[in-house]
Amino acid sequence: MSNSYEAEARRRPKSSNLRPLAGLLPYLFRYRGRVVLATIALLVAAGATLVVPIAVRRVIDNGFNEANAALVNQYFFAMLAVVAALAAGSAFRFYYVTWLGERVVADVRNALFAHLLKLSPGFYETQRTGEVVSRLTADTTQIKSAFSSTASILLRNLVMLIGAAALMIYTSPKLAGLSLLAIPLVVLPLVTVGRKVRALSRLAQDKLASSAAFAQERLSAMPAVQANVQEAYTEHAFRDVTEVAFDAAAKRTTARAIMTAAIIFAATGAIVCLLWYGAREVMTQGMTAGTLSQFLIYAILAASSLGQLSEVWGEIQLAAGAAERISELMNETPEIAAPAAPIALPSPPRGEVALAEVSFTYPTRPDAPALHGLSFQVKPGETVAIVGPSGAGKSTVFTLIQRFFDPQAGSVTVDGVDIRQADPQVVRSRIAVVPQETVIFSGSVLDNIRFGKPDAAEAQVLAAAKAARVDEFAGKLPSGYGTEVGERGVTLSGGQRQRIAIARAILRNAPILLLDEATSALDAESEAFIQEAIEGLTANRTTLVIAHRLATVRNADRILVLEDGKLVAQGTHEALMTTSPLYARLAKLQFSVPLGPT
Repeated sequence: MSNSYEAEARRRPKSSNLRPLAGLLPYLFRYRGRVVLATIALLVAAGATLVVPIAVRRVIDNGFNEANAALVNQYFFAMLAVVAALAAGSAFRFYYVTWLGERVVADVRNALFAHLLKLSPGFYETQRTGEVVSRLTADTTQIKSAFSSTASILLRNLVMLIGAAALMIYTSPKLAGLSLLAIPLVVLPLVTVGRKVRALSRLAQDKLASSAAFAQERLSAMPAVQANVQEAYTEHAFRDVTEVAFDAAAKRTTARAIMTAAIIFAATGAIVCLLWYGAREVMTQGMTAGTLSQFLIYAILAASSLGQLSEVWGEIQLAAGAAERISELMNETPEIAAPAAPIALPSPPRGEVALAEVSFTYPTRPDAPALHGLSFQVKPGETVAIVGPSGAGKSTVFTLIQRFFDPQAGSVTVDGVDIRQADPQVVRSRIAVVPQETVIFSGSVLDNIRFGKPDAAEAQVLAAAKAARVDEFAGKLPSGYGTEVGERGVTLSGGQRQRIAIARAILRNAPILLLDEATSALDAESEAFIQEAIEGLTANRTTLVIAHRLATVRNADRILVLEDGKLVAQGTHEALMTTSPLYARLAKLQFSVPLGPT
């Protein structure tokens, strides 16, 4: 199952370094105090571990006999103190590092979600929602290890490796020099296979996101899947996507296994060779048994640290792949943004809307212009209906007024200000919308109405609900206005969802109303109630309505007739029935009006 994102991913050059992870360090450095405490705890734990071999050497060299009993006791008591320091250091290290990892992930998720809210609708036209959600959840979880458990293991073993190597040199420079010969055998797999793991980690994350996107898309449309009896087909398609993701993960795991095996063999094999050489030195009295034991313990610690680092390196590469995907989203620039010095809209607002010679083409459909030189003005308090065949550009007009896109030519103004020169949020705060496809969120009926104005008092919410006749069905629900409506309002009928959307618009109390087929999902009785509510709401407010109902166009002060993105006629219903053949035909088809004057 391919999509535009996967095509982009194939064209995009793959990074082979850890720069994406470095880009997340500012989130970590916000908590410098805890980073310092974690570092101190790490050094205490590592230092305590490195002290143990020294005590072992002295115990062995001094011998286990009665004459040295007091000295041996001192060494063992000292080792108990060292073990206590090791336990305390490890506990504090685990706490602080884990806390930092969870905190960084939470901050990254918050920052990423806040950035996603700023991206323009054009971005979401080319991205699958499941893919974006995967980056927000799965990828941020993946990077948690890079700043918590994996980071802890990495730093601990790095300190242990450096400390053990230094003490190996102190204990026996000759044996330490010989151990240097094994370093190229250890570093080579890290460099060569590590790059392969990095690329495969990114690929595995991409495929996992693709499967998540597919699942979300199908599960959100389950009635359509079942209505078309396509459960088996969908299951098979998802299994194919999952297998692709598994294959990518299996290749990544194989590469990591090879890298780990090569490093462990090289490091452990070097220890065996050093043990053989050291045993010969002891036999020739070139060193004591205690010194050899101390060196070997340090060598084992160093080799163990190298083995751990090889495994951790694979985790770091996986986290780097996830961080790269997150960085790509964070680097997305919103196409619609406020100018550096936005022009303030007049206060109090008048509610005037005008389009001047507007031509527009959607970025995803460059060969199909949506509007051609469209011009009209809606005066404050005027109600204007927009009609036209499908694809005429009616919804595009609403899209441009809300500044979800900017026109390629011409201008859109609100209260005399070109909205490209104003803050988009200020412009949208003066507009209330009842969309063609009502958006209902999981939560209660009251929560969904309050979404239009989150700080509204409950009395205001209930008043808006009553004006939109929501109270007629809400009172019959199990918990009234507190009833949970399910994801996308699946427990509500189309008419009920429409009434909630209207109540939301009423609550906003904005000077400009955009009603896109506002009564198309209501039965005749409900429509009459809603029509009455809307008539009261539109008083002294500017209203643009895309209507398929006769009552709406009859009550409009003016009707705009669009065809192929152009304004072909305008006037009242009675006038257009005689002067516009297109409108007369639409009136017959949509409004059940006989041809000819009425």
